[in-house]
Amino acid sequence: MIKRKKIIRKTTKAKPKARTKATPKTKAKAKSKPATRPKPKRAAPAAKAELSHIDPRGQAHMVDVSAKNLTERIAVAEGRVIMRKETLDTVIAGNAMKGDVLGAARLAGIMAAKRTHGLIPLCHPLPITKVEIEINPEHALPGYLVQATVKVTGQTGVEMEALVAVSIACLTIYDMAKAIEKGMRIEGVRLLEKSGGKSGDYHAEN
Repeated sequence: MIKRKKIIRKTTKAKPKARTKATPKTKAKAKSKPATRPKPKRAAPAAKAELSHIDPRGQAHMVDVSAKNLTERIAVAEGRVIMRKETLDTVIAGNAMKGDVLGAARLAGIMAAKRTHGLIPLCHPLPITKVEIEINPEHALPGYLVQATVKVTGQTGVEMEALVAVSIACLTIYDMAKAIEKGMRIEGVRLLEKSGGKSGDYHAEN
């Protein structure tokens, strides 16, 4: 009998990979902190506006403008007179009880602009060179849109003159038409824009 030799196959076991010791650098990477967002820089606080017509003792006073240069200054203001559609139609037709409503309102606005310093205590008397009053019907309101443009070459602005002109023109429209409607409203009196002077230009937002 032929004896069969047992074939013994040698299997090689995979040697375990050598473990690398953790270095301080690898530890730092493993335990790296999540990225932090840079803190936003705080904006510098805006300069605090001061009331120019109040002195250090808290008393009202007229601002001294003698050191200011003579510059051209323009201001535009607006206001609205809200009324019923029937009232607007009557005024447009010229059938208001007191006659020429818009003509009277224009003259009243011009006169008011020139006399502002006599109405607002701390306003300066100014050599106004132009006052223009525009009064337009607005059917969407319904009512009238009133705008005043005032111009001067001086040492202080004419914002108050424009605002007073608009206010008095609107009041005159009310006075001329109140026999038809006493429930009319005066709204939206504001400064639209100004130019010239130390404070620069200003334009109202919508």
